[in-house]
Amino acid sequence: MGIASQILKYITILCLLFPLGASAQKITTEKDLSKKEKKWYEEALSYNRSENFPDAISALDKVIEAAPDFLDARILQASIKGQMGDLAASEQGFEAILHQAPDYNNRILYELALTEMQQLKYDESVLHFKQYLAADTKSDRRRQKAEIYLVNARFAAEAVKNPVPFDPVNLGDSINTTDQEYLPSFTADGEYLIFTARVNRQEDFFYSQKIAGQWTMRKSLDAINTPQNEGAQSISADGRLLIFTFCGRTGPGSTSCDLFYSENQNGTWVSPKPLQGPINTAGWEGQPSLSADGQTLYFASDRPGGKGGRDIWQSKRLSDGSWSQPINLGDKINTPANDECPFIHPDGETLYFCSAGHPGMGGLDLYLVRRTPGGDWQTPINLGYPINTPATEGTLTVSLDGKTAYFARDKNGLNDPQGQQSRLVDNDIYSFPLYPEARPQLVTYVKAKVVNAQGRRGMQADITFIDLTHDQTFLSATTDNKGNFLVSLPAGRDYALNVNRTGYLFHSEHFALSEANTADNPYILEIILQPIPTDDGQEGQEVISDPIVLQNLFFATGSAELKPASTTELQRLKKLLTENPKLRIRINGHTDNVGSEADNLRLSEERAKAVYNWLKNQDIAPDRLSYKGFGESLPITDNDTPEGRQRNRRTDFVVIGKGI
Repeated sequence: MGIASQILKYITILCLLFPLGASAQKITTEKDLSKKEKKWYEEALSYNRSENFPDAISALDKVIEAAPDFLDARILQASIKGQMGDLAASEQGFEAILHQAPDYNNRILYELALTEMQQLKYDESVLHFKQYLAADTKSDRRRQKAEIYLVNARFAAEAVKNPVPFDPVNLGDSINTTDQEYLPSFTADGEYLIFTARVNRQEDFFYSQKIAGQWTMRKSLDAINTPQNEGAQSISADGRLLIFTFCGRTGPGSTSCDLFYSENQNGTWVSPKPLQGPINTAGWEGQPSLSADGQTLYFASDRPGGKGGRDIWQSKRLSDGSWSQPINLGDKINTPANDECPFIHPDGETLYFCSAGHPGMGGLDLYLVRRTPGGDWQTPINLGYPINTPATEGTLTVSLDGKTAYFARDKNGLNDPQGQQSRLVDNDIYSFPLYPEARPQLVTYVKAKVVNAQGRRGMQADITFIDLTHDQTFLSATTDNKGNFLVSLPAGRDYALNVNRTGYLFHSEHFALSEANTADNPYILEIILQPIPTDDGQEGQEVISDPIVLQNLFFATGSAELKPASTTELQRLKKLLTENPKLRIRINGHTDNVGSEADNLRLSEERAKAVYNWLKNQDIAPDRLSYKGFGESLPITDNDTPEGRQRNRRTDFVVIGKGI
């Protein structure tokens, strides 16, 4: 290459790096504008303030054509194009200004970096955020934001290179319309959906039911909807309690948004009321999520005492039905930015939420955080790209089995990896398979109906689930008036179910969810309660009730030694006998067919006698009790499988005699 060519190349490079005349370029300021040009610019500013972006652009075009060196108009034009979703044009506009006048306004670097970030140009975004932070900027607030964005850009660059599986499916025309639909909430069985829709600029609730795998046409929840806004909500596992955000409350001490609740009584939602206790404040409260046992409420609020912006809080239900003083979830979850839209999965250990304060793609990203056995929260995990985008992601709901997630996204930009934030948002509700690493722990549910043995009619009863693994009550509730109830049960524990109604013999069930693969299928039960016999007559030994299996009696293997976990069941039997002092029962022992008949007969009798002795030692009169062993002679199912043999190994009782 000749010397002349080398000199030409060197000059070309210098021109690219340092545009000739850039520093000497005349810059037009607002005071240099003509009266007409100044009027156009003022019109553009006014249109921009009212978010009338097309007219703002039209006015700016006139200004720029007449005064091309008026950079403030070009900066505003580039900014508005970004807000309208034309990110490429916005980027080009900022780059042209930067090329013409590199030192005119450091904010150009900031805006350019944001625009590049929204287009997934993270390496370029990192460069310009670093240049902005290196400049002598006067805006401390914008500097703090730039520092966060720089962290996000670096994170996002890696996330885009390592995408997670994501295949969203629209829930269909029964749910989604030309209106905006978002914030889905489901009952535990996944068959009842409540969501929010914006109709005529107002937020109302709609619901749909899944029948034969298809969602029915949505209907307005008229019993709760008002002329005000009803927003984010959480429905209890059994579908009988709805806690929701109500905006527009009036009266002394009212705020724009508070948490209200409504109960479904005999198929009808009753008039909503504010949550009782110190939940609602002069601040903003919203986005509730109720735990599976109904005892813990998570919600977002900007109340005093937080970490900054909106934080996630939790409150416990008290014995009188009110709620305790909320507790901030702490620094692991809450940041100086907004942390909100909590969803606590029925496993009780996995919390999904959105945040602008943790490393992410920009805007609000979706995260999950798991709770340790000791009750502490671990470090939140970003759900990854393309679930998260530079746009704002909202509430995520996860099905009971943890395999399916639901959320809302702008259907116009769903397949646009840049997630461009157009003001013309049209949200629909989508589902997608949740990749394994982001799934919660296994959970199943019990869906049951309590019926009268005489006529099999549904009836109200009290139910109690005992967590046998931790020796504590998991849930106490009452069925609806038709006897129906639905309860979510996290796996990894064993549970006892007790069903009671005054005047009836109790019923018990056992759910061994600590065993592998026990939470794959729900339990669908019909629970039959037998009336306590009340006929008068001669006392005798005749059986006058069906057997009541004591499902939660546990013996040491091959022994009649009662395990401590049996105490709850024994106490219930004692309570039944104490409250019905004329009741006489016989305790029966049964085994499977493993081993000799003689050994099985002996073991069954010894186990029945162990219960007899326990009751006698609890001051139940011996003449009200008897016991008998039947060995393997009365199986209730075959002995061909481990499950069958387990069912045949049982202890039950029957009511005997009359005159009780």
